[in-house]
Amino acid sequence: MDTNDAPDFAQRDMIAGLDKGLQVIEAFDQERSRLTIAEVAEHTGLTRAAARRYLLTLTALGYMRQENRQFALTPKVLRLGQSYLHSARLPRIAQPLLYRLAYSLGEAASVGVLDHQDLVCVAAVSAGQLISGTLQPGTRVPAWCTANGRVLLASLAPEQAARYLERAAPERITAHTIVDRVRLGEEIARVRAQGYALLDQELELGLRAIAVPLRNFRGEVVAAMNISVHAGRMSVQQMEERCLPALIKFQVELNAML
Repeated sequence: MDTNDAPDFAQRDMIAGLDKGLQVIEAFDQERSRLTIAEVAEHTGLTRAAARRYLLTLTALGYMRQENRQFALTPKVLRLGQSYLHSARLPRIAQPLLYRLAYSLGEAASVGVLDHQDLVCVAAVSAGQLISGTLQPGTRVPAWCTANGRVLLASLAPEQAARYLERAAPERITAHTIVDRVRLGEEIARVRAQGYALLDQELELGLRAIAVPLRNFRGEVVAAMNISVHAGRMSVQQMEERCLPALIKFQVELNAML
């Protein structure tokens, strides 16, 4: 876990063992569903002896299972994410409005938040359209190549956005993905000026998305909300003409509740 942004008091009081245990859990993802002790040690920076102890402890607690020399997460890990979704105010408030927004357009809608380099989906409604596997709560994708993510990056102070781009490692996911840091900075500035982001197939071929920021009662951007469509059903111009007015309408309603 990245603790560089944590306040000083948190650094002093932090329990290092908990931090390292969570690092072990985070080492597993779609590309690394099963790992050996040596691989966990490599991905977390732990010694092999320490990685072994954490893996065995997590196995004893039911968060991990061992198959020969490899370890894998168990469904019990989902409890950690469910605790957030069930207790956090934003998903509970956003979900009913997302249903209305999605079904009014017949397209998918989602709300996401920024978590370090990534955009995390916290609420989503498909409206019967199978568009993308990333449109479900808990999904984590790069912020720089998503509509919700780019809106949230645009909400940062320019110097913060510049530091984000310095740390980011943009890679070409599709032929449409913007990877040049200078151009990404220009796109973020444009989103900041116009108040919304529209991305055309940068994360997935065939996926277009348009997003607006969500603000709390203090005027702070706390999340972003988008509409996602298949490129074959709606052009970029049609998205601006049809989806943006609906997004703005529900943006105003949701802002009043945050």
